[in-house]
Amino acid sequence: MPYFFYSGYLNYYLFMLPGLLIALWASMKVKSTFRKYSDFQNSRGLTGAQAAQAVLNYYGITNVRIESVGGDLTDHYDPRTNVIRLSESVYSSRSVAAVGVAAHEAGHAAQYAEKYVPIKIRMALVHVCNIGSTLALPLMLIGTILAIAQLAMLGLALFSLSVVFQLITLPVEFNASRRALSVIKERDLLYGEEYKAAKQTLTAAAMTYVAALLQSLLLMLYYFLRITGSRRR
Repeated sequence: MPYFFYSGYLNYYLFMLPGLLIALWASMKVKSTFRKYSDFQNSRGLTGAQAAQAVLNYYGITNVRIESVGGDLTDHYDPRTNVIRLSESVYSSRSVAAVGVAAHEAGHAAQYAEKYVPIKIRMALVHVCNIGSTLALPLMLIGTILAIAQLAMLGLALFSLSVVFQLITLPVEFNASRRALSVIKERDLLYGEEYKAAKQTLTAAAMTYVAALLQSLLLMLYYFLRITGSRRR
């Protein structure tokens, strides 16, 4: 019997360990990379807010505000209010890391302005995925414990929606970074090593989304094997 099986069931912790380790690595990587390049000041003296505005100007976007928000790495674009919210460590910072992160968030605003297809799909899935993710794990867990395969499979189907959401998120995030880096290079917001440092910062951030998807895929596979294994016994 394979080592992953314990008392007839997959060992959850061993099965999920690779995803957990990659997620921890990705989280540590993005934080360490951001800290490293937060001390690297850009030669033009641009703040994060100014970099975000430069990206908005490039795309001719005039209806998006840029605001400061509390917290660390809490940067995001809110399409409901047309506001780019930049954390305190990004908004007024002149580091290359801040420029990269702020430009990335403005890249999301550009996606909405241009009706970028993957982000439209992701928005369409938001409410369904929120409901599905709330119900999925309880249904899978209860269905597995009580050996009610239909209930567990329903939970698995709902969970698969959140996996699709995460999958769609990848091109959205990579495209926002591509837009940001393209404007940074074309408008000479950063030079030489500064540009490379901003690119490394955004690449590290993107890996957290890859790690989250991997964790979800492993969890879905785990429950699929548990459910189908129970049905065969």
